[in-house]
Amino acid sequence: MFHSTKKNILNCFICNEVVSCEKQQKRFTKVDFVLIIFGLVVYISDVGTDLWTAKNFLCEGQYLKGILILSTGLFSSIIIQFFSCTWFKEDETEKLNWKFYLFHSLCGGIFTRYCFTLKFGYEAAFISNSSTNNNLCISAMADISMLQVFKAFLESTPQLILQIHIVMASDDSSFYQYVSIALSFCSISCATVNYQIVLRKSLPDKNEFSGVFCKLIYLVYKLMTLTSWILTIILLTMLNITGSIVLLIFLWFGNLSWVTKQNTEFCKFKATEYVYRMIVAIILIFTFFNIKGEDTKIVQIVYYVFRIIVSVIILCICGYWKSLLDEKIYLSTWIVAAVIFLILGIIFLIIYYTLFHPSTYCTQDEVDGPGVERKEPCRFSKFLIQ
Repeated sequence: MFHSTKKNILNCFICNEVVSCEKQQKRFTKVDFVLIIFGLVVYISDVGTDLWTAKNFLCEGQYLKGILILSTGLFSSIIIQFFSCTWFKEDETEKLNWKFYLFHSLCGGIFTRYCFTLKFGYEAAFISNSSTNNNLCISAMADISMLQVFKAFLESTPQLILQIHIVMASDDSSFYQYVSIALSFCSISCATVNYQIVLRKSLPDKNEFSGVFCKLIYLVYKLMTLTSWILTIILLTMLNITGSIVLLIFLWFGNLSWVTKQNTEFCKFKATEYVYRMIVAIILIFTFFNIKGEDTKIVQIVYYVFRIIVSVIILCICGYWKSLLDEKIYLSTWIVAAVIFLILGIIFLIIYYTLFHPSTYCTQDEVDGPGVERKEPCRFSKFLIQ
């Protein structure tokens, strides 16, 4: 969450009063500042590549492909502006001026956040060690990283599916398509790992997500499971696009039912919370989220067992009707690739949670328990990506 004035951090930082968190306070470092810049560069590059790809499709007369690329980007941008604007309203005590709404209406909300974060981040990392600046930056990083996660799974992942589908089904792929695929993978990777880093830095009762090898194992686990699922969806789409759409809608409704049952409280406004739940239900189609920061060992096992079962069924169906696909692609190669990625993903998942995952439990007795007076709830105390 982000505040335009330093005094507001005393009212809404993390889950408790700043005084009670000072012993566990984490610092905004020069490395964090560099990560913010890197994230901004990746974000701009990804958006630029999407526009370039859409323009090339439209110029080549492939209007449907160009429109699909632009539509996913527009949808993602609208969601980002919506949550950015809403979170500003939730966090601000001062009246927001017309410039604020103008920037968000022009899809510049996240750039506004980056601007303020870089300003206070530079002061915290290079000039002043003030706890107020430090807290401001960590809170701002948390909101930006959440918005990047939204973009990764609402825009980059659907576009990745579309681009790989086009490359698989076409004998003549263009350079810009491979660039778009690479940037989508980069965007998803950065968003996934960066959010885990920032989230744990923003929560005082969480161990930090430290160590290059730890981050690498986590990244491989996420990318392997995601890539396997993307290839599986693409194969089903090439076999029967209607069946693919029906499956995704079924998964979305199932996810939404589960998220609603969890009674999440991430946003202050009810309308925003409902939109948040619908967005999380979309993200859950592609990767697992712990949406309330609770112990989810059983839920996660069920999630990936279900993912394995569905993937095996789809791959078997594709293998059974391979005559419909063999003329378009080397079906056996893609099925083997999907299986290998899935197996590797599960192996790295087990390795990560067995050897590297920090403590995932919130100290509810200390933060939310009786006798502790909380001035204001923090949305990131109720959300944990696994």
